[in-house]
Amino acid sequence: MDAQGRGRAGDIDPADQWVLNPDTGEYELRLPPSAAQSPVPGPRGAAPAAAPDLEVPPQRRRRSAPEEPPPGRAGRRRPAKKKSRGKRVLLWTGGTMAFVVLAGGTAGYLYLQHLNDNIQSVADDGASTGGFQKDKAINILLIGTDKRTGSGNEGYGDTGSAGHADTTILLHVSKDRSNATALSIPRDLIVDVPDCPTTQEDGTQKVIPGSTGVRFNTSLGQDGRTPSCTMRTVTELTGVTPDNFMVADFNAVKTLTSAVGGVEVCLAKDIDDPDSHLKLPAGEHTVEGEQALAFVRTRHSVGFGGDLSRIQIQQQFLSALMRKLKSNDTLTSPSKMLKLAEAGTEALTVDSQLDSIGKLKDLGLELGKLNTKNLTFTTVPVVDNPAEKVKATVVLKEGPAQQVFDMVANDVSFTEVKQKEKKEAAAVAARLKGERSEPSEVRVRVMNGGAPAGSAQQELAYLQTDAGVTKSENAGNAPADLSRTTLEYAPDQADQARALAEILGLSGAAMKPGESVTNSQGLPTMTLTLGKDFKGAGVKINAAAGKTPEGVEKSTADKVECAK
Repeated sequence: MDAQGRGRAGDIDPADQWVLNPDTGEYELRLPPSAAQSPVPGPRGAAPAAAPDLEVPPQRRRRSAPEEPPPGRAGRRRPAKKKSRGKRVLLWTGGTMAFVVLAGGTAGYLYLQHLNDNIQSVADDGASTGGFQKDKAINILLIGTDKRTGSGNEGYGDTGSAGHADTTILLHVSKDRSNATALSIPRDLIVDVPDCPTTQEDGTQKVIPGSTGVRFNTSLGQDGRTPSCTMRTVTELTGVTPDNFMVADFNAVKTLTSAVGGVEVCLAKDIDDPDSHLKLPAGEHTVEGEQALAFVRTRHSVGFGGDLSRIQIQQQFLSALMRKLKSNDTLTSPSKMLKLAEAGTEALTVDSQLDSIGKLKDLGLELGKLNTKNLTFTTVPVVDNPAEKVKATVVLKEGPAQQVFDMVANDVSFTEVKQKEKKEAAAVAARLKGERSEPSEVRVRVMNGGAPAGSAQQELAYLQTDAGVTKSENAGNAPADLSRTTLEYAPDQADQARALAEILGLSGAAMKPGESVTNSQGLPTMTLTLGKDFKGAGVKINAAAGKTPEGVEKSTADKVECAK
C-alpha cells in the first residue's frame, strides 16, 4: 500500500498497523480509536467488526487443532489490552523466519499461527526419525513435484501424472545451528527404491513393492508411492534418515515469489528457452510469478542443457531468494510477512509429524538462526550411466558421493564456520599441531564402541599391516557405544596421538586429552574407541570442516552468481 492511501477511511491495511512491542517482543495490531477493527487475523470464531474494503481470506478445512499461543508477559501489558480480541497477533518472538527453499516446483515457507488451517499433511509411515529436535542436527527433505495443479500450469509436467520427485533437496542443519548444507539429489539418478509401507486413503496400510535400478524421481507418485517412500529412498541412498519432509508443486514458485515482490537473478548470457518459456537478455533481472517458475525450470539454455545444469540454476535462485527473505525490507514488513504466510501455507504439504503450527514455528526459529554465508548448496556427485549408449541417466560417483554422505551424516560443515567460543575452537585445533611420533612408536589399544561387530580386529589388522602401528592391540568392546570415534591419550602422548590422528583422519574434536592406561605388557598406551561413524578399516573417519571432497562443486547462499 502506498503512503498516500494510508489516511483514507476504509483503505487502512491492517498489516501496516502491526507494531513491535518492546516489552513483550511480539507484534500488536494498533489502530486509531476511530478506525474499525480488522477481522484479520482475529481469533477463530470471533465476529469481525465492520471494516470496509477489507477482504478476509477464505477459511479452509482444519487439518489439526492449533496449539495455544505461548503466554505473554502479562505484567507489562496495559489492562485495556487484556480482553481485546483481534488487536494482537503473535508472529514469532524475535522476528525470525522459516528457511525457504524453492526450486523447479518446490518451495519452503514462512509460518504464522493464524494460518494453521491452511496446512495439509500426509502420513510419514514410520519413514522419519519421528520429527526434528531442538538439541540435535536437523534433516529436512524438501520435495518439488511436477504435478500440474492450478490454472496456468498446463504447459508444465506430464499430463495426468500423480507427480514425480522432480526436485529433491536434503537440507541438513548442524546441531549448533552454525551451518547448513542443501544437498540436491538429481531426479535422473539411478537408485533402488525400497519396499514402502504406505497409508491408503481409507487409513489402511499397503506395502508398495520396491524397484531396483530406477530413476530417483519414481520414488514419488508412481504405483501409489507417497513422500514417505521418497524419504525411505533417500535413507537407502545416503544413510541419513530425514526428520521431516515438505512438498510443494509449481504454484508455490509463482505465489511465493510474487509475495516477496520478486527475486533478483543474474544471467551471464541471453536465454530463449521455448520449453520453459523463459526469454531474458544477459544481466540482472527481478523475476516473479510465471517468469520465476520459467527461470527455475529452464535447462536447455544453461550449462550442458541437462538436469544437472538446471540444478545449478535452481541453487543460484535459492540463494537469491534466501537473501531476499533475510533482507530488512522483508523482515520488517508485516504486510509482506502476511503475504508470505498465505502463499506458503496454501501450497505446502508436510508430514504428519509437522502438522502443527507450533512445530512449524519452532522449526522456523531454528532455521532462522542460520547465516547465509554458512548455507552451502551442493549436488550428489554423479557420472553418466556407463550402461547407456544414449546418455539419459546418471549413477553415483562412488568415492566422492560417499564422502559427501558421510559429511552430512557426521554433521561436518562444507564451509569454514566461526565458532562462538574462539578459545575452545583454538584449543581443539591445536591438538593436531606439533611433532608426530613415528608409527612404530605409537602404542594404542583398539576398542569397539558402536561400530559393526569385528571392526576393532579389522582396524587393528590395518594399523599393524598397512600403517606400521605395530604396538597396537585389540581391547574388545567399550563400556558404552559412542556416535563418534575418539582417541584418549595422556599429555605426554600428544606426539603419538597426532601421528595416529593423521593416519586415521581424526579431527581435533575426536582427540580427548585425558589419562593413559596400560597395555598387556604393562606399558602406558592410548585408547582408540571406534564409534558408529566408523566406515571400515583404513577409511578416513572424520572429514575436516570446509574441505569439500575433490571434484564436488558447491556454492554459498551469500554470494551472487550469474547463470551461465
